[in-house]
Amino acid sequence: MIDVIPGSDQRPGRGWPSMSSVSHDALDSFLAHGGQQVHIRYLGHVGGRGAMMGIMGSAVGSDAGAGGAVGPGAGGIVSRPRLFGRLAASARVTVVSAPPGSGKTVLLRSWISESGLAGRAAWVPAGRGERDPQRFWLSALGALRQTSPGSVLVQPLTAAPDLDGGVITERLLADLAPLDDRLWLVVDDVHELGPDALRQLELLVMRAPPGLRFVLAARHDVRLGLHRLRLEGELAEIREPDLRFTTAEARELFDAAGVQLPEVALLVERTEGWAAGLRLAALSLARHPDPARFAAGFSGSERTVAEYLLAEVLDRQPELVRRLLLRTSILDRVNDELAGLLTGNSGGERVLQDLEAANAFVVSLDPGRSWFRYHHLFADLLRLELRRAEPDQVAGLHQAAAGWFAGHGYPVEAVRHAQAARDWDLAAGLLSDTWLSVMLDGRQDTAHELLAGFPAGATAGDPELIALAAADELNRGSFEEAERHLALAASGLGSVPAQRSGRFQVTLGILRLWLARQRGDVPAVAEEAQRLLAGAADAADPGLGGERRALALISLGIAETWTSGPEEAERHLEQGVALARQIGRPYLELTGLAYLAQIAVFESFTVAAQRGRQAVELAQRHGWGEDQAAGVAYTILAAAAITWGRLEEAGSWLERAGQTLRAEAEPAPGMVLYHLRGQLELASDRPEEALGAFQAAERLAGTLVTPHILTPQIRAVLLITLVRLGQTGRAEAALAGLDARERHSAEMRIALASLRLAQHDPQAAAAALAPVIDGSIPAGHPNWMMTTLQLEAMARDALGDPAAAGRALERALDLAEPNHVLISFLLDPAPPLLERHLRHRTAHAALVAEILSVLAGTQAGPQDGAPPPSRPEPLLEPLSGGEIRVLRYLPTNLTAPEIAAELYVSHNTVRTHVKHLYAKLGTHRRAETVARARALGLLAPSPHRGHATRAG
Repeated sequence: MIDVIPGSDQRPGRGWPSMSSVSHDALDSFLAHGGQQVHIRYLGHVGGRGAMMGIMGSAVGSDAGAGGAVGPGAGGIVSRPRLFGRLAASARVTVVSAPPGSGKTVLLRSWISESGLAGRAAWVPAGRGERDPQRFWLSALGALRQTSPGSVLVQPLTAAPDLDGGVITERLLADLAPLDDRLWLVVDDVHELGPDALRQLELLVMRAPPGLRFVLAARHDVRLGLHRLRLEGELAEIREPDLRFTTAEARELFDAAGVQLPEVALLVERTEGWAAGLRLAALSLARHPDPARFAAGFSGSERTVAEYLLAEVLDRQPELVRRLLLRTSILDRVNDELAGLLTGNSGGERVLQDLEAANAFVVSLDPGRSWFRYHHLFADLLRLELRRAEPDQVAGLHQAAAGWFAGHGYPVEAVRHAQAARDWDLAAGLLSDTWLSVMLDGRQDTAHELLAGFPAGATAGDPELIALAAADELNRGSFEEAERHLALAASGLGSVPAQRSGRFQVTLGILRLWLARQRGDVPAVAEEAQRLLAGAADAADPGLGGERRALALISLGIAETWTSGPEEAERHLEQGVALARQIGRPYLELTGLAYLAQIAVFESFTVAAQRGRQAVELAQRHGWGEDQAAGVAYTILAAAAITWGRLEEAGSWLERAGQTLRAEAEPAPGMVLYHLRGQLELASDRPEEALGAFQAAERLAGTLVTPHILTPQIRAVLLITLVRLGQTGRAEAALAGLDARERHSAEMRIALASLRLAQHDPQAAAAALAPVIDGSIPAGHPNWMMTTLQLEAMARDALGDPAAAGRALERALDLAEPNHVLISFLLDPAPPLLERHLRHRTAHAALVAEILSVLAGTQAGPQDGAPPPSRPEPLLEPLSGGEIRVLRYLPTNLTAPEIAAELYVSHNTVRTHVKHLYAKLGTHRRAETVARARALGLLAPSPHRGHATRAG
């Protein structure tokens, strides 16, 4: 615990005690005791550099005034292996250039200590404003003499009035010429040296023997002619971004100081990994009752940080530079125009470039170095100083910035500055104008944040802001609140200025469209979409015609996916996606692509997966991986994986979708998510979990105004799950409660057949399926016809008609083979029937074997207490397409000639492929090859028990 006893700061205008006034001895004591109970009393003003060295490490504070070899007992050691390796590289010179407090000195001390270089590294600190070359070089000579090699080679030298630094340099070169071992000369604060000492140092660097290595630490680059070494590969550089502490390194730093902080990452983010900021935070945290709350609010206005930055950075700047820094600190980013606007002076870009080059906590944001920002903590300090020095100017500066950003196409920043200026009318107008653009860029959270920046009174009295509040409620899934706000906004149309009325009405129309879409009201979506399409070229809405049209087309297509007309939905979505690409709206494109993938499910899961991956790639490219539209794409990829029997992969996609989709805000995608989760659980032989998922899907389906196309399937599979659980009475009652039309649908006839088979009434099951099989009742999706035929096969088998059972099962496999569909056989498993079918002549032996393998794997989890399987070595080389096709048949009991007949190739071709498989998999027998292929994921998982097929 640190007990900081406030003292006084003698400088006028400062309202807090000076951390830079802490004595070196007290800080050294703090570190020497590992950050434990130490009292630090503020004394007189001491230079910030010295105090900071004390904070960063006791060795730095105690040795700051003299050179010498560094012993292993030096304190303040922080292990940073990722940087130690770069310091130990073969380059002749290593430059460490970074702002004050970046941890340069501690890095070098730690490297020397941990690398065991204490006897071979001479440490020479340059004093502040060092202009006496003789003093510096005598210090360097003395430091070299304290090293093991230098104690033998370097001769002592006494100071004399006529002793020139150049003479000392030549003397060192002569003394060190025989050096045949590695020796490091570490010069700290090189930027403090005068021009004569720098010129002499350059001479030493260029003419030094190969064994002499240089490590030069500075706050900014100095003129040493090092560009020649860079070209020769003899220069290594460590700069500010490299020195930033990672979360793991910061945690080690806090542990060493005795500070327990659960959320270290938050503090690393606030400090941008700045070593001094972290260490100063550690000092304050050690005495704070709520470390987590302190870390969340830690800023550059924290008195220890503020005093350090004042002493080391701001107070060193000329008045014009100081004025630029303070007045532009209100900005998150600044360029030359903005600097000139806020200061009234020209040349701001050059000043900012110079500050960046000097490592003065200024960071360029673009390759042309025209946009800049300030380090977070430095910006906090500058704003604090601005409020102290020019409190009456702050609002005006924000207002000027708002006008500049609005006029240059940066509406979000314009709104923020208008709010900071408390110009609510300006902010409201700007937000209303930019709201749609922000939403169409996928920045819903930004829109929410901007809206939350208005006081309650400003929102309540402005129809445009009320409309945006409706959008915010809609985005969070509060449909009733959204509808109430929307009606209230519409009632205030008459108070909207005439020049804004057209745009406001467009906003209302878009909100009505979104509300209808999210509630699943297809007729209302169609009506609003047609209205928007009709007015897309309205002159009252300049610049929004393309966005409005693309939005209307995509929204219409999304709504139409819920009905039984996927052709129209696909047409509208494709038109909307093409237009979104044309006008440069990738977020709209992502939304359209995700739902195009969903539509493709009705025709081909392969196409659906391709579109889904395309949508995911687009989302990742723009940082929208956690967006609702990306979640829709994840569900499609999960659906494809479930269909193909890749259950583990499906689980991963569903987990991502579950973290992304907000079912309350978008009930239709949420319903699909729960439906797929139920399918996965049922296929994995977990019917209890499946039931809960299907019930959640049915609940969401009930919130939609227009019935969703999946609703009958969800109800049917829910009943099938009840049957799997043995709850036949509940299933019977549910079927009896349906109206006649729904009870006679294909989905419910399939559910009824499952129920009758469970009740040992195969005749009734066959009768229920007959209208679906003969086509008098359409089965809908092909997967349902596969399920129908499989249940028919089970019924005929139970009735003692194996031939009819075989014909039905073969028809089901005929439908499954082209798209490799396994799911229908996993939801209604019949392993004995499939095994018998495999022993007879079938055109789908490999597919049947794979189905049986998946079923066996899902029905038998790992044995309790069994160790996890080790991952096998990868293939020596990839398999060819022909080898993969043959491999799929190896788990069956087919002979090589029979496999050849199945594949329409020669017997010799199969034998050659098998020989290659043995070589590539490192096996010698067929059964061994199958086991290894399964372990590598080339075949379905190996069965643990149950209905495995024989590998001949």
